[in-house]
Amino acid sequence: MFLKHLSLTNFRNFTRLDVDFPPQVVLLVGANAQGKTSILEAIYFLAAFTSFQTHADRQIVNFHEAKNNALTVTRLIADYQRGKSKHRIEARLILEPMGVVNGQRLRKEVLLDGVKKHMNEVIGHFNAVIFVPQMSQIIEGAPDDRRRYLNLALAQSTPAYARVLSEYSQALTQRNALLKLLGERVGNPDQLEVWDETLARLGSQIILWRIEAVQQIERLASRIHNELTRGAEVLRLSYEPAFDPLPRPTGQLGLKIPTVLDRSGLGLKEIQASFRERLRALRSEEIARGVTTIGPHRDEIRFLANDIDLGYYGSRGQIRTTLLALKLAEVNWMKERTGEWPVILLDEVMAELDLQRRADLLKYVGETEQVIFTTTDLKLFTPEFVADAVVWRVENGKVENEPYPF
Repeated sequence: MFLKHLSLTNFRNFTRLDVDFPPQVVLLVGANAQGKTSILEAIYFLAAFTSFQTHADRQIVNFHEAKNNALTVTRLIADYQRGKSKHRIEARLILEPMGVVNGQRLRKEVLLDGVKKHMNEVIGHFNAVIFVPQMSQIIEGAPDDRRRYLNLALAQSTPAYARVLSEYSQALTQRNALLKLLGERVGNPDQLEVWDETLARLGSQIILWRIEAVQQIERLASRIHNELTRGAEVLRLSYEPAFDPLPRPTGQLGLKIPTVLDRSGLGLKEIQASFRERLRALRSEEIARGVTTIGPHRDEIRFLANDIDLGYYGSRGQIRTTLLALKLAEVNWMKERTGEWPVILLDEVMAELDLQRRADLLKYVGETEQVIFTTTDLKLFTPEFVADAVVWRVENGKVENEPYPF
């Protein structure tokens, strides 16, 4: 898979941008705050329909256009080739007037090959993997950051994942609302049955997908991590579901110990039945608390090197190495799942790596189909790598499709 053409209208600091991409390495070079990262953000948005920079879509709408016009349309269009087929994917963010007192609302539309589709039908048709230095939050941040990472990876590579996750979130909201009412002595607890059934059905499928994904990504990441550390460390990904379908041995304390748990033999019906049973067992407690306490919305993933939890005790070097291994594993995992190499987007990562890690990264990405780097300094790359790449200057929101002056 490779991106052939990108068109942006009113996106970030780009009023208009049209650029053709070759199916090879592209180096976007320029000073900070010129628009390099925004180009990567736009490409990734067309793969995941969310930004890696912000959770609020409104922030990617061109500020000046939004300020000066009651109606502003941001358009992102990618022409790309998937296998032997050519496609076009388009996202529209429409900021339009609503009500009185200058109110506005943001509406999102998605088109595939000119036909409007629901976002959940299109996600995964164009694939991209993004790597930026601040993604260390995947390891160091809150559980939300790790769940978001896993959700975005699965949504691109697993058909129906985005839809099932959306339906689960809606059911969870309804169940929590009912729990609060029941806590106020309003309604009948038997009303929870329908939501318990829905949550168990959808949640068990999400858990099963996550079990498979974490095991597959761990297999790839541990091999790459072993190479990056020259065999000094063993990386393990520990999936800790808030509802664990594995029965806990009698008398076992709930301590965090470095024990490898194999959930690969669990089936969907088995997980669903035990999930439903656990929800019923917790019913009185959850009514009192007014919230659903178990389920994929509270899952956790931990990253361990030689059984040391990197989120708590990892050095800066260990975290960078693990994140690099994780992202390179994600690329290979997506290739295994979809049969296509994703477009790889790397934002200023070379400056974060030592000489050996830079060489390792360039070796790995050289095996893929299309890679787009941003950098402020071409000296971070080897002369041979630069000579084989297409180098463009990005300045003041414009891309110069001419060789960068060395």
